[in-house]
Amino acid sequence: MTTFKIKTLNSIAVVGLDRFPRDRYEVAAEIGKPDAILLRSFKMHDMPIPDSVLCVGRAGAGTNNIPVAKLSKLGIPVFNTPGANASAVKELVIAGLLMAARNLPQAWAYARALKGSDEELDKAVEAGKKDFVGFELPKRTLGVLGLGAVGVEVANSAFKLGMQVLGHDPAITVQHAWQLFSSVQKAVNLDDLFARSDVVTVHVPLTKDTDKLVNAARIQSMRRGSVLLNFSRDEVVDSAAVVAALDSGKLRAYVTDFPKRALLDHPKVICFPHLGASTVEAEENCAVMVADDVREFLENGNVTHSVNFPETVLQRTRPHRLAIPHANVPNMVAQILTALAAQGINIADMLNHSRGDISYTLVDLDSAANEATLARIRAIDGVLTARVLPIVGS
Repeated sequence: MTTFKIKTLNSIAVVGLDRFPRDRYEVAAEIGKPDAILLRSFKMHDMPIPDSVLCVGRAGAGTNNIPVAKLSKLGIPVFNTPGANASAVKELVIAGLLMAARNLPQAWAYARALKGSDEELDKAVEAGKKDFVGFELPKRTLGVLGLGAVGVEVANSAFKLGMQVLGHDPAITVQHAWQLFSSVQKAVNLDDLFARSDVVTVHVPLTKDTDKLVNAARIQSMRRGSVLLNFSRDEVVDSAAVVAALDSGKLRAYVTDFPKRALLDHPKVICFPHLGASTVEAEENCAVMVADDVREFLENGNVTHSVNFPETVLQRTRPHRLAIPHANVPNMVAQILTALAAQGINIADMLNHSRGDISYTLVDLDSAANEATLARIRAIDGVLTARVLPIVGS
């Protein structure tokens, strides 16, 4: 019987780990020669990758803690869980927006510090509340930078609260576009979004193109007294530019999930300790999603929700399947088929998809490829691996 070993580098919600049948899977933090690695925030960049590893799954959206480029060269897909924590992050964004609009952290700190009798408290409350005058959300404009799973939920929720909503995401998917309320307006570009918004919330992944995407120039183009929220990644926003804008009064408040010393010491900054996905529901959703994707890849070679491999899903039609990641260059599939034809194997079904430099081929065969054929396929220049996928349980 085919069995798989799963190594966990972080605590993964039990409801997710239970998706792996114990008669066919071993799951543990200490395990030798794992077929798959599951993690959350563990930093893998300095970790040696065992030769046995077939895939890596992160119970979360961001993969900056994973050496994706290195794993791609080894033919190892990296899975994540886009959208599984969208509701949790959305709720925190809205909470942060309300806290900034009504100066709630500052007001709460003021009230907690009050001393004296009830009569003295009443006088202090009436005298101090003028320092915490806020604004209401209706008729204010929210600019949403990034319309993925989280951005769409934030945009739709803000509209329900009466806000006018602008969105910008050149790479928005068809699925997310369908989910977005039709009342959400499209910003012409980033500069248009910043210039027209009273509040800007950022929901983009960290890449070389998004590093300090929110810089001094863009902040200065915002309306005076605006609010900026960052629940994306710390480096997407230039913290020094934010502090300068807060000091000058250009920004009314900055709300972030990524504390830094200079930010924590600023009275107009609201910092959370990276709470975006910290709900029981989000952790369970992420665990279930990544476990299902990893299991489907190990058992059938199918790929969904990968950050480095193309989505490739082929319904299983035969007990003999080959999964072959390879370079995205001409003549690769032809060479693979030639090797199979040399053994006289009939191809029942096949699917080949590409993404960037990587192509991935799934082939269902009427009979098993022998070791000589497999060696010939693996020897093709550009083939990263060639894995035999028997029906699980056989």
